[in-house]
Amino acid sequence: MNLHLILPVLSELNFSDEKSIIIPTNYLQISLDCLKNNFMCQYALLSCVSGVDLMQTTYRFAVVYDLLSLVYNARIRIKVFTDGIGSVSSACSIYPCANWWEREIWDMFGIYFNNHPDLRRILTDYGFEGYPLCKSFPLSGFVEVRYDEIHKRVITEPVVLTQEYRTFKFMSPW
Repeated sequence: MNLHLILPVLSELNFSDEKSIIIPTNYLQISLDCLKNNFMCQYALLSCVSGVDLMQTTYRFAVVYDLLSLVYNARIRIKVFTDGIGSVSSACSIYPCANWWEREIWDMFGIYFNNHPDLRRILTDYGFEGYPLCKSFPLSGFVEVRYDEIHKRVITEPVVLTQEYRTFKFMSPW
Protein backbone atom coordinates (compact mmCIF):
# COMPACT_ATOMS: atom_id res chain seq x y z
CA MET A 1 0.00 0.00 0.00
CA ASN A 2 1.22 3.49 -0.85
CA LEU A 3 1.30 5.38 2.44
CA HIS A 4 1.89 8.69 0.67
CA LEU A 5 -1.79 8.68 -0.26
CA ILE A 6 -3.01 8.73 3.34
CA LEU A 7 -0.08 10.11 5.41
CA PRO A 8 2.14 13.23 5.26
CA VAL A 9 5.32 11.16 4.79
CA LEU A 10 8.63 13.06 4.71
CA SER A 11 10.79 10.01 4.03
CA GLU A 12 10.25 6.28 3.63
CA LEU A 13 12.73 3.42 4.09
CA ASN A 14 12.25 -0.29 3.53
CA PHE A 15 14.39 -2.78 5.40
CA SER A 16 13.71 -6.52 5.48
CA ASP A 17 9.98 -6.23 4.67
CA GLU A 18 9.50 -3.53 7.30
CA LYS A 19 8.65 0.04 6.44
CA SER A 20 10.10 2.99 8.31
CA ILE A 21 8.55 6.36 7.68
CA ILE A 22 9.43 9.80 8.97
CA ILE A 23 6.53 12.16 9.50
CA PRO A 24 6.27 15.75 10.78
CA THR A 25 5.78 15.97 14.54
CA ASN A 26 2.55 17.94 14.26
CA TYR A 27 0.94 15.12 12.18
CA LEU A 28 1.76 12.31 14.61
CA GLN A 29 -1.69 11.81 16.13
CA ILE A 30 -3.47 12.01 12.78
CA SER A 31 -1.03 9.52 11.27
CA LEU A 32 -1.26 7.04 14.15
CA ASP A 33 -5.05 7.25 14.13
CA CYS A 34 -5.13 6.66 10.38
CA LEU A 35 -2.76 3.69 10.61
CA LYS A 36 -4.83 2.14 13.38
CA ASN A 37 -8.31 2.68 11.96
CA ASN A 38 -7.81 2.57 8.17
CA PHE A 39 -9.15 -0.68 6.73
CA MET A 40 -6.08 -1.11 4.49
CA CYS A 41 -3.64 -0.74 7.40
CA GLN A 42 -5.14 -1.92 10.71
CA TYR A 43 -2.00 -1.39 12.81
CA ALA A 44 -3.92 -2.09 16.00
CA LEU A 45 -0.94 -2.98 18.20
CA LEU A 46 1.69 -0.52 19.41
CA SER A 47 4.55 -2.83 20.30
CA CYS A 48 7.14 -0.26 21.39
CA VAL A 49 7.90 3.43 21.76
CA SER A 50 11.53 4.43 22.14
CA GLY A 51 13.63 7.55 22.29
CA VAL A 52 16.92 8.21 20.52
CA ASP A 53 19.48 10.93 21.23
CA LEU A 54 21.21 11.93 17.99
CA MET A 55 23.32 14.59 19.81
CA GLN A 56 24.86 16.66 17.01
CA THR A 57 21.97 17.12 14.62
CA THR A 58 19.44 19.93 14.18
CA TYR A 59 16.68 17.76 15.55
CA ARG A 60 18.50 16.12 18.43
CA PHE A 61 15.86 13.60 19.56
CA ALA A 62 13.81 11.02 17.72
CA VAL A 63 10.75 9.20 19.04
CA VAL A 64 10.15 5.87 17.31
CA TYR A 65 6.80 4.04 17.30
CA ASP A 66 6.75 0.36 16.28
CA LEU A 67 3.33 -0.76 15.08
CA LEU A 68 2.05 -4.23 14.20
CA SER A 69 -0.91 -5.22 12.05
CA LEU A 70 -2.13 -8.65 13.14
CA VAL A 71 -4.58 -8.79 10.25
CA TYR A 72 -1.95 -8.27 7.53
CA ASN A 73 1.04 -9.59 9.52
CA ALA A 74 2.95 -6.39 8.81
CA ARG A 75 5.12 -4.03 10.81
CA ILE A 76 5.78 -0.34 10.40
CA ARG A 77 8.08 2.05 12.21
CA ILE A 78 7.03 5.68 12.60
CA LYS A 79 9.71 8.26 13.42
CA VAL A 80 9.27 11.85 14.53
CA PHE A 81 12.07 14.26 15.35
CA THR A 82 12.24 17.08 17.88
CA ASP A 83 14.92 19.51 18.97
CA GLY A 84 14.39 18.90 22.69
CA ILE A 85 12.74 22.28 23.20
CA GLY A 86 9.60 21.44 21.28
CA SER A 87 7.21 18.70 22.27
CA VAL A 88 5.63 15.62 20.74
CA SER A 89 1.91 14.84 20.87
CA SER A 90 1.04 11.97 23.16
CA ALA A 91 -0.21 8.76 21.55
CA CYS A 92 -2.09 7.68 24.71
CA SER A 93 -5.50 8.63 23.33
CA ILE A 94 -4.97 6.29 20.35
CA TYR A 95 -2.83 3.58 21.96
CA PRO A 96 -3.34 3.53 25.77
CA CYS A 97 -0.24 1.33 26.19
CA ALA A 98 1.92 4.30 25.13
CA ASN A 99 1.45 5.77 28.61
CA TRP A 100 4.35 3.99 30.31
CA TRP A 101 6.71 4.24 27.36
CA GLU A 102 6.16 7.97 27.03
CA ARG A 103 6.73 8.41 30.75
CA GLU A 104 9.98 6.48 30.44
CA ILE A 105 11.12 8.60 27.49
CA TRP A 106 10.26 11.76 29.44
CA ASP A 107 12.22 10.47 32.44
CA MET A 108 15.28 9.29 30.52
CA PHE A 109 15.54 11.84 27.66
CA GLY A 110 13.45 14.84 28.74
CA ILE A 111 11.22 14.76 25.65
CA TYR A 112 7.92 16.38 26.62
CA PHE A 113 4.63 14.82 25.43
CA ASN A 114 1.63 17.14 24.97
CA ASN A 115 -1.71 16.00 26.40
CA HIS A 116 -0.19 13.08 28.29
CA PRO A 117 -2.55 12.00 31.12
CA ASP A 118 0.18 11.46 33.76
CA LEU A 119 3.61 12.68 32.66
CA ARG A 120 5.93 12.21 35.64
CA ARG A 121 9.14 10.36 36.43
CA ILE A 122 8.92 6.59 36.42
CA LEU A 123 12.49 5.22 36.69
CA THR A 124 14.35 7.91 38.60
CA ASP A 125 13.57 9.67 41.86
CA TYR A 126 11.30 12.72 41.80
CA GLY A 127 14.15 15.00 42.88
CA PHE A 128 16.54 13.64 40.26
CA GLU A 129 18.18 16.28 38.09
CA GLY A 130 18.97 15.64 34.45
CA TYR A 131 18.10 12.92 31.97
CA PRO A 132 20.35 9.83 32.19
CA LEU A 133 20.07 8.57 28.59
CA CYS A 134 20.99 11.91 27.02
CA LYS A 135 24.49 11.77 25.61
CA SER A 136 25.31 15.02 27.40
CA PHE A 137 24.65 13.42 30.81
CA PRO A 138 27.91 12.52 32.64
CA LEU A 139 28.63 8.80 32.91
CA SER A 140 29.19 9.00 36.64
CA GLY A 141 26.13 11.15 37.36
CA PHE A 142 25.99 14.22 39.57
CA VAL A 143 25.32 12.69 42.99
CA GLU A 144 26.29 9.51 44.79
CA VAL A 145 23.81 7.63 46.96
CA ARG A 146 25.10 5.42 49.77
CA TYR A 147 24.09 4.06 53.17
CA ASP A 148 25.88 5.72 56.09
CA GLU A 149 26.50 3.38 59.04
CA ILE A 150 27.08 6.25 61.46
CA HIS A 151 23.83 8.08 60.69
CA LYS A 152 21.93 4.84 59.93
CA ARG A 153 20.31 6.28 56.81
CA VAL A 154 20.79 6.75 53.07
CA ILE A 155 22.64 9.94 52.18
CA THR A 156 23.41 11.69 48.90
CA GLU A 157 26.71 13.43 48.20
CA PRO A 158 28.14 15.16 45.14
CA VAL A 159 30.33 12.89 43.02
CA VAL A 160 34.01 13.58 43.52
CA LEU A 161 36.36 12.28 40.81
CA THR A 162 39.77 12.16 42.46
CA GLN A 163 41.78 10.41 39.75
CA GLU A 164 43.98 12.77 37.79
CA TYR A 165 43.76 10.68 34.62
CA ARG A 166 40.10 11.66 34.22
CA THR A 167 41.23 15.02 32.83
CA PHE A 168 41.79 14.02 29.24
CA LYS A 169 43.98 15.79 26.74
CA PHE A 170 42.32 15.00 23.46
CA MET A 171 45.22 16.22 21.29
CA SER A 172 47.58 13.59 22.70
CA PRO A 173 47.20 10.02 21.37
CA TRP A 174 48.25 8.63 24.77
